Amino acid sequence: MTALDPAVDSLARARRQFAWTSTAERVADAVREEVVEGRLLPGARLPEQRLCTALGVSRNTVREAMSQLVAERVLMREPHRGVFVARPDREAVRDVYRARRLIEPAAVRAGEAADDTRVAAVRRAVDEGRDAAENGRWDDLASANQHFHRALVALAGSPRLDQQMALLLAEMRLVFHRMPGVREFHEPYLTQNARICALLEAGERDAAADAVAEYLRAAEEHLLRDYPS
Repeated sequence: MTALDPAVDSLARARRQFAWTSTAERVADAVREEVVEGRLLPGARLPEQRLCTALGVSRNTVREAMSQLVAERVLMREPHRGVFVARPDREAVRDVYRARRLIEPAAVRAGEAADDTRVAAVRRAVDEGRDAAENGRWDDLASANQHFHRALVALAGSPRLDQQMALLLAEMRLVFHRMPGVREFHEPYLTQNARICALLEAGERDAAADAVAEYLRAAEEHLLRDYPS
């Protein structure tokens, strides 16, 4: 078994979504989700034929999807070697946080779809993170944190923002893989996630948005302090 096998198996399960309407964009979404969920790691090589077989699509479709993900900085293409999962540098970290500071607090403060159902999704992500931490499942804790921030942006009710957040979360997961410890980075933020969720449940959206902005500022500082050059 190789490091790539769990991601390929997951992609094969995602194949059911494509049916007869498979497109490069759907393939790109499926591969990006493997990055977000931490099953594709920085530096992993993505052989075209394995992806074609797993997803049941043509080589041209896979190539088009890979080109899209290279443009998104989720993958990188190396001449004569192939396509690899990207390794974000320090400037990429800074730029991702620039975007997140614009998107996440605004979605919390002014999101038009912040109803009980979407706030409940934020609470589920908090509970998911607590359960993962209590059982020592640190990679699952990292995934739960991704789900928390995705749920915050979903409060806006905008498919375009949801898509943009998917791109940012894919880059963030690659950033997290380069940090010295998953537990050490993510566990301290569980309390802040719960606080933000409680403010949302109480209808205190301005306070929740301010807390998200401060959270992101502190997280960026934390990352850059320990991030490899």
